Amino acid sequence: MRRLLLVSTSTTHGTGYLDHCADEARARFEGCGRVLFVPYALHDRDGYAEKARERFATMGLGLDALHTALDPHEAVAEARGFFIGGGNTFRLLKTLQDLGVVDAIRRRCLEDGVPYMGTSAGSNVATRSIHTTNDMPIVWPSTLDALGLVPFNLNPHYLDPDPGSTHMGETRETRIREFHEEHDVPVLGLREGAMLKVDGDRAAVVGERGGRLFRRGADAVEVAPGESVDFLLA
Repeated sequence: MRRLLLVSTSTTHGTGYLDHCADEARARFEGCGRVLFVPYALHDRDGYAEKARERFATMGLGLDALHTALDPHEAVAEARGFFIGGGNTFRLLKTLQDLGVVDAIRRRCLEDGVPYMGTSAGSNVATRSIHTTNDMPIVWPSTLDALGLVPFNLNPHYLDPDPGSTHMGETRETRIREFHEEHDVPVLGLREGAMLKVDGDRAAVVGERGGRLFRRGADAVEVAPGESVDFLLA
């Protein structure tokens, strides 16, 4: 029943907010009419909701913000689509946990087939856990376990090592390898402009750029735009 669009970033270089993924978003929410927006990854929730509302209006979609709902549980139960925006992943997950809506969103997406779109942090929380986010833990959730809409992790904003750089710090690949020293969970790094599209038991990387797949004890492999990754859902 999964109908997911997990986007690496909301804005790519030289484009406006959600421009690079607008066609996929419009198709994902076709027939929904209105979408429930979750703005908890940013501090300015009102401003974030207004920005998303204006952008969704250009796609012919209405948008309601969860933080303004009198009853968050009722809003989740009645939602015809979910859009969870980017920002700080720790703050986002903690707020969802504090509201007690994690299980409800999971059920709506996995059992009822309600479409879900996430960007950056919103993509992170759709996965098995947020262990592989790039964000700083500015707050601490009760657990790093996330919505579990897919049984693996993502690393949005994935950056390839720069062979010409003099920076001596750890690369993104190094950090993911450290994760695999402790966990046996695949990690799909999504470069800027890449998206993961999931329909039921079918999944593929789509968009302007591809990704890089990391698995414990194996060499990382490239995932080109349009390439299937169905096996990750098994």
